[in-house]
Amino acid sequence: MLLAVAGKPPQSSRRPMSPENRAGLGAAFVLLALITIVELADGTKANHIGLFAAVPFLAASFASWRDVLIVGAVATVLSVVFGMMNPMGITLPEGVNVGGVVLATAAGAAVGAIRQRQTERIAELSRLASVAQGAVLRPLGPQVGPLSIAARYISASAAADIGGDLYEAVDTPYGVRMIIGDVRGKGLDAVRLASIVLGSYRHVAYERADLRAIVADLDRAVARSVGDEDFVTAALVEERGGTLTIVNCGHPPPLLLRRGEVIELDPPAPAPPLGFMPVVRPRVERLEPGDRLLFYTDGLAEARRDGQFFPTANRAWRLLGHGTVADGLASLESALLEWVRGQLDDDIALVLMEYAGSQAPTVELPRWETV
Repeated sequence: MLLAVAGKPPQSSRRPMSPENRAGLGAAFVLLALITIVELADGTKANHIGLFAAVPFLAASFASWRDVLIVGAVATVLSVVFGMMNPMGITLPEGVNVGGVVLATAAGAAVGAIRQRQTERIAELSRLASVAQGAVLRPLGPQVGPLSIAARYISASAAADIGGDLYEAVDTPYGVRMIIGDVRGKGLDAVRLASIVLGSYRHVAYERADLRAIVADLDRAVARSVGDEDFVTAALVEERGGTLTIVNCGHPPPLLLRRGEVIELDPPAPAPPLGFMPVVRPRVERLEPGDRLLFYTDGLAEARRDGQFFPTANRAWRLLGHGTVADGLASLESALLEWVRGQLDDDIALVLMEYAGSQAPTVELPRWETV
């Protein structure tokens, strides 16, 4: 017995028909109509009823097995009707053709059932993977210490494999610390490695006074968990008393937006990704109230249209310099998707920060940051 919940009538267990299903059924009925027209034009001779066998196979390519049975039943009925229009009735050739339509319907329904189960399994795996990724990437902001912060994850497509882009921001005794990174590869293995990096980071960010020590800890965690060819690019950031410190492990440099200018914060020296024992040198900047910082993964750097890369640096201030940080990321995403016509090659993680200023006195830099 079905019971209504909260006053709502019980819903059908059958899912709404997708555009692909509707297109497949439409094509099948168009083929039915064409074969019917040809048979009618041929008079009382049932010379073409064998063609009805193609109809359920066409439907099976897109529609569910129930829809295939409906289409096949219609095709079978039409083939019988045209066979009976023969002055001699349904002879052996017509009977064989009708039987062929019935067998094609049964085979098409079986194919449709197998395809439907595979589609549902893939959809369920994708949903579970998305849930896993959502558990790894916790929401950021809107405020962490003196920083307004917003994050955005842009998937390459609705059906794309999930990626290993990662980010996290925490308020520690050493100031606000953030990481953004990108795991080589896609799928559950990438999410697993991203979770390992973030789990390690969420622990050591509170324990290590030195960002370089955090890099060493994360490098060991990656090396223990992956093969020789796997790695994680990452940028680690610390804001303390208006002083920004960045260490970069093979990651795209962040952009500083200040008074209408866009400045790339390249590292003093290049360093390899995590997993390849990076030796990093920090870059230190004094922040001004109103400064904004854009951190991103290489999906943004590699976004292109007709061979031209998206001009992130040239358009960053106009897109990101106004409104809230969340507004800025929404504008950047819209402009990017318009540029690539909705076709991205890789997932993208974006983090935008704004420094509001600090009433606390300037904190003296620890000795390691001045080296």
